[in-house]
Amino acid sequence: MITNKKEKLARAGMVAKGVVYAIIGTLTAMAAFNLGGSKSGSDSVLEFLAQQAFGNFLLGILALGLFSYTFYRIYEALFGSGDSWSETKGFVKRAGYLVSGVFYGVLGFTAAKMVVGSGSGSGGNSMISTVLSKPYGPYLVVFVALCLAGKAVFQVYKAYSGKFREDVKESNLGQKERKALIRAGKIGFTARGIVSGIVAFLFFKVALGTGGEAGGKAAAFDFLQDTFGASVMGIVALGLVAYAVFMFIQAKYAQIRL
Repeated sequence: MITNKKEKLARAGMVAKGVVYAIIGTLTAMAAFNLGGSKSGSDSVLEFLAQQAFGNFLLGILALGLFSYTFYRIYEALFGSGDSWSETKGFVKRAGYLVSGVFYGVLGFTAAKMVVGSGSGSGGNSMISTVLSKPYGPYLVVFVALCLAGKAVFQVYKAYSGKFREDVKESNLGQKERKALIRAGKIGFTARGIVSGIVAFLFFKVALGTGGEAGGKAAAFDFLQDTFGASVMGIVALGLVAYAVFMFIQAKYAQIRL
């Protein structure tokens, strides 16, 4: 019974994560192809939901889902099966789970604050500016950039090695669902790798004092549009929608190891 509750939390969290990527990708793609929308990041998702009918209700549901994903990732990091913290591979994987859990926990907390009217979805750049004002700031930003670069490489590797399929019980999928899973996984993880790589590059530039602004996905989309044009930005954004599709399939058929 306890395991079933943990699995339900994990699946709810995956759906919430998928919703975040679906909104980011859709709004940015719409902006790229002049259909409205705007270049978006995680904060933009919260602002978008807040502007909808029943916005506080939607934000509250998303917050609960993000807290569920936070629980899942932190539980995986601390108690999950597989390689342990004492092994290099295990340390990297579990540290990644922990960072992911903290990130989505903060996003969920921000959504919850917006529900009660005591917060907003902005502040990322000011936080980076504050960090850079400290003596250790540039070193910390370089460390974050290295982590993001490693994540980018791993996402692309995961896309083309097919390792993302290990997280899904494919035996439970029909032929059409399996094809959708593989297609969405390859496209989605590639798009995530591209975005993470650009964010890492922007962090490096800021840390080294060579100009530009560090930021999240919205800053990466700005870079894509300015460097390669709106169409390329739109294609990458649609890739994030594909990743959302993968997350929705995974939520139903996940290979959960708790």
